Amino acid sequence: MKIVHFSEYQEIQDLSVLDGARWLIINHEQLESAATVIFHSELLDILVGVDHRGAKITDGLWQRAVHLIIADSSLECVTEEQLSRRTGITKVILDAQENIEHYCY
Repeated sequence: MKIVHFSEYQEIQDLSVLDGARWLIINHEQLESAATVIFHSELLDILVGVDHRGAKITDGLWQRAVHLIIADSSLECVTEEQLSRRTGITKVILDAQENIEHYCY
């Protein structure tokens, strides 16, 4: 299973890095600059995962394209199910100890 990190795209600025990928992984700090790549990944049927540990989730259009998010319960103050309903993100993991790749399916 090919997993591409947004930072890999940033290095070469070429969408071909996504060819054959199953997942695109983005850190919460990169969300604003990743908008184009996030929506392009939808066209290629690439799943999007966001590691949002260390910051409170700011709701936005980006959530529509995300399939997996890791966040901190201390910042969100809700359950995984409540956060999933609020954001529309299918797989929500709170307080994960593992790397985000561990949760990619």
